[in-house]
Amino acid sequence: MTSVSPRPNLAIGAYQQLKRDIIRGVYAPGEKLQMSRLKLRYGLGVGPMREALSQLVSERLVTAISQRGYRVAGMSTQELEDIYDARAHLEGLVLELAIARGDDNWEAEILAKAHTLAKVMEINSADEMLDIWDARHKAFHSAVTAGCRSPHLLQAREALFDQAERYRHLWLCQTVFSEEALETKRREHASLIDVILARDASRAREMMHEHLMTPVPVIKQVLKDRGLV
Repeated sequence: MTSVSPRPNLAIGAYQQLKRDIIRGVYAPGEKLQMSRLKLRYGLGVGPMREALSQLVSERLVTAISQRGYRVAGMSTQELEDIYDARAHLEGLVLELAIARGDDNWEAEILAKAHTLAKVMEINSADEMLDIWDARHKAFHSAVTAGCRSPHLLQAREALFDQAERYRHLWLCQTVFSEEALETKRREHASLIDVILARDASRAREMMHEHLMTPVPVIKQVLKDRGLV
């Protein structure tokens, strides 16, 4: 009997594509998301698109308008500061626990991910550069925090990370294509790793907070320049 591959979940695919486009600025903050255009762009029916939109509403990337459809959520310096402050405090706490609980394998994984992030690669396009650096940057920070061994804390961290994605993208576009900015990040990561491996939890928490807050002034300026605030 020939096995039949399960039908792909169209709603998940629509959610992933639409989320990426919102993060990348294909749709502007406050823009109305017309169902007819969404169906045409993503080649899907009303059902999968509504499921995708509902998921993005729960992630605060989309707002539902009573009887009038959906809009891309607005952006503001107030939200930016709140999300980044919450992330920085939570990441610091998670890092303290990771230092207390992490083993040799945890340390080795941090070093491996840092090496991959810092490694020079031939990049074929600007989008590829952004995607590769961002993915490796995420992997490095995930390796650092994994040592806390708390699924619930890591889930909360992931939720805050998702809420910061649109703002992070603005910062990435200013950073990834600047060798000077990337070198600054490499130095920050190297200093952070030294403190982590020394198991200096208090200093590591302080440095992590500073590290995660450094993009905020850059993002504020981009929001101002683009008239988003």
